[in-house]
Amino acid sequence: MSAVQVQHLSKIYNSVRNAGWRRFLSSRDPSREPFRALDNVSFSVQEGEFFGLLGPNGAGKTTLISLLAGLSHPTAGTASICGYDVATQYKQARRSLGVVPQELVYDPFFTVRETLRLQSGYFGIHRNDDWIDEILHNLGLTEKADANMRALSGGMKRRVLVAQALVHRPPVIILDEPTAGVDVDLRRSLWDFIVRLNKSGHTIMLTTHYLEEAEALCNRIALLKRGQIVALDTTQALMARVGGRDLEEAFVHIMHNGLQESVAS
Repeated sequence: MSAVQVQHLSKIYNSVRNAGWRRFLSSRDPSREPFRALDNVSFSVQEGEFFGLLGPNGAGKTTLISLLAGLSHPTAGTASICGYDVATQYKQARRSLGVVPQELVYDPFFTVRETLRLQSGYFGIHRNDDWIDEILHNLGLTEKADANMRALSGGMKRRVLVAQALVHRPPVIILDEPTAGVDVDLRRSLWDFIVRLNKSGHTIMLTTHYLEEAEALCNRIALLKRGQIVALDTTQALMARVGGRDLEEAFVHIMHNGLQESVAS
């Protein structure tokens, strides 16, 4: 069973299914064109895999993550987490998934520990302090456990976001730009912890603009451009197919020139 399964997934913003409404909106603004954020995307991530989802800004990465997390609904296609359809079996799918968002979102009225206890409660988990303590230790947050979220630096807040995604022990973890704007120490400690989680069986799906991170960590990589997958292969194979010395060189080549071969599935 695949940890993540995406089949013919599309997302069109400002699209209207009802023909009467389409004619009405067109008459009000004839130049208004729907925006296709994702266009017939299909891929799978195997259990225990460290998978990279890369692409330039606006390629559709965050849209795809929002669909997997149930924060948005697809225009067409299906997606599942650990075999659970994200639309029809959303409770099971969300229990199986932890997402670290790109934006710093937090509640300013709670301490770090209270935030994690509250997050545990959303999943019906009680007496979770042992696991919370382990997460705090591994993310270097133990000394900040009783600090109010407002008092934390941006890097510390990002650590808490990671902790929130892990607090219910999800088998699948999605990291959306987890090290954007953080210091070297956090980046190193975060990746050490995430690699340990991956080795213990967790499936990791990563988006990042730091291509050296993706090259070092990811077994396979999908490249998105304008809502479509333009390349999907192992990290080493992607570099070899374009003669790139590293992933950054391969990424630039594929974004500008594409691949002659058909995209693997």
